[in-house]
Amino acid sequence: MKASYRHLLLFLVVLIFFIDDARMVSLVDPTYGFVDVMLNESNFEYQKPYDTPLCQRYIYQNGTHRFWVYSDDKPHHLGSNTQPRTEIRILPDYTSGVWQFEGLAFIPNGTSGATIVQIHGAAHGNTTSLLRIYNGEMRYYSTQVIDTNLYDRWFKVNLIHDVDGGKVIVFVDNKKKLKIHDQGPGLLHFKFGVYGAPRNISYYMESRWKDVKIYKKY
Repeated sequence: MKASYRHLLLFLVVLIFFIDDARMVSLVDPTYGFVDVMLNESNFEYQKPYDTPLCQRYIYQNGTHRFWVYSDDKPHHLGSNTQPRTEIRILPDYTSGVWQFEGLAFIPNGTSGATIVQIHGAAHGNTTSLLRIYNGEMRYYSTQVIDTNLYDRWFKVNLIHDVDGGKVIVFVDNKKKLKIHDQGPGLLHFKFGVYGAPRNISYYMESRWKDVKIYKKY
């Protein structure tokens, strides 16, 4: 009787780990097998409305990057027809291999239509991936919903780009949320902050980030 009970418990444990692939993935550190790429201030290139001092759209305090922008702000350089942004472009660029961005994000209630992290560069188009916030939801560009109920709390984002395999994988709070084909190889880099979408955006947009890291698989 006791042996049968032990066998039943073992079966239940195995069932819990393998019945749901998403749960199984959530137990795995997305950075396993990756090596930390050391970052310092020289790896950060700041982009903000061209007619506004950086200190009026960005502040770094107590380990937290705070970015904000208004829908009627100017683009990041004169003559550009892009939406307003306050972002950090991370160096180095990459063209091959498997790279990963990781960071803790906080989005205040009311921010909507804002890209908070992206992979810039592609064979087709300007970007490989955009993760946007709409009404507390994270979306892949403006369509596929990745996660919900993200306002006013810290959550972890891991964005993995397998250039050679042509794949982008998104984890939120260590749960695999999306795996999708990329837009082809190119001169690529990660960016984080806040960048207005082409339409349906709030007047004020803000994101906060801390513990930002870049990893590479060797």
